[in-house]
Amino acid sequence: MAFLKLIRYQNLLLLLFMQLLFRYGFLNLQDISLALSDLQFGILVLSTVCIAAAGYIINNIFDKETDAINNKEVIIGKEISEANAYNLYIALNVLGVGGGFYLSNVIEKPGFALLFIVVSGTLYLYASSFKQSLLIGNIIVSILTAISVIIIGLFDLYPMITPDTQVHLGILFKLLLDYALFAFLINFIREMVKDLQDVKGDYNMGMNTLPIAIGVARTSKIVLAATAFITFYLLYYIYIYYFSNNLYISTLYSLLTIIAPLVLICIKLFEAKTSSDFKMLSLLLKVVLFFGILSIAVNSLNILYNV
Repeated sequence: MAFLKLIRYQNLLLLLFMQLLFRYGFLNLQDISLALSDLQFGILVLSTVCIAAAGYIINNIFDKETDAINNKEVIIGKEISEANAYNLYIALNVLGVGGGFYLSNVIEKPGFALLFIVVSGTLYLYASSFKQSLLIGNIIVSILTAISVIIIGLFDLYPMITPDTQVHLGILFKLLLDYALFAFLINFIREMVKDLQDVKGDYNMGMNTLPIAIGVARTSKIVLAATAFITFYLLYYIYIYYFSNNLYISTLYSLLTIIAPLVLICIKLFEAKTSSDFKMLSLLLKVVLFFGILSIAVNSLNILYNV
């Protein structure tokens, strides 16, 4: 159980669900050929999960003192030794990068293996130094979340692009990029909310997060403004791509499960002051991310039903 907590298995399950959903709830419903077999796609998912798990381990190693100050459960040094944690970190990275190297050669794009190495290295740099820098850590984590969506298109769609399929596959790839942008924006807001939640421990550890640099009140206003902007952007997107194309099920689903929670978050940000308040908002944002990703399957089925 300590190992599962160390790798933050709930987040890994969300990552696993998200990638499987994009493959089997979206791409498999299209009339196209994909580059990876089911087994090879399983290796892609496993590689991604392994590298993410390794990132959580190294983050826990560097964050053990901060977590203790913020009254979070500390696993390193108590339930799992630091030496064993480093061994697990190395093993998971070897599995993840090795799987990426194999798949890159399968699709005859060996250069794509570099992506797995860069992600693994960036997660280490994030935990060891970037996390302490103003907004840089937030941006890095959000970009890596978006990459977990984009990587599906790179390995399953991009190798199949020919002059004959370029238009159709290009539209599908664009949809994946839209979802990657959504994942980036929601996760970026959530990272700032988590900084508000952990401001005490981060301050004591000498970190330079936004709440420490400009204060909790000002950061809350920035998060509120950013959340409001994203909400209006998503409303526009829903109107243009769903409602205008008679996808009423997708429209209603998005309004209830994405827009409504974002409006609630905006309201709650006016009164949020304590760590527990921001913890609740962070959880709400994770719920928004989950239902937002799930909408890819809802949209696919809505299109099929309309047809």
